[in-house]
Amino acid sequence: MKLLLDTQVWLWIHGAPERLSPAVRRLVASTDRELYLSTASAWEIAIKYRLGKLKLSREPAELVPDLLTRVGAASLPILQRHALHVATLPLHHTDPFDRLLIAQAQLERLTILTADRHFERYDVTVKRA
Repeated sequence: MKLLLDTQVWLWIHGAPERLSPAVRRLVASTDRELYLSTASAWEIAIKYRLGKLKLSREPAELVPDLLTRVGAASLPILQRHALHVATLPLHHTDPFDRLLIAQAQLERLTILTADRHFERYDVTVKRA
């Protein structure tokens, strides 16, 4: 299974794994999956950290790459086609980072692992966290 991690789920994996269901924790720990963290999520984490809305144990530039390696996830770059695809999406969700994740999941045929019910209104496969 190819999973794109929502930013909140990424943060829960590393800071509050008890918020995830046991099935999701097993899935994340499994070797029979491909995990991706979008560059959009790294950007969102950096912005929220800088604004003081997100507390982290280290600077995002150190923490995010380290955690990618630890959990065995790959970074998913933002391509121009991802950004442009956002314009085709219905306005069910107004968060620009989440809209970009939806576009990436659609174009790359990824399942989004999220706790956000707004994602379910789009033509995208969602796995609830």
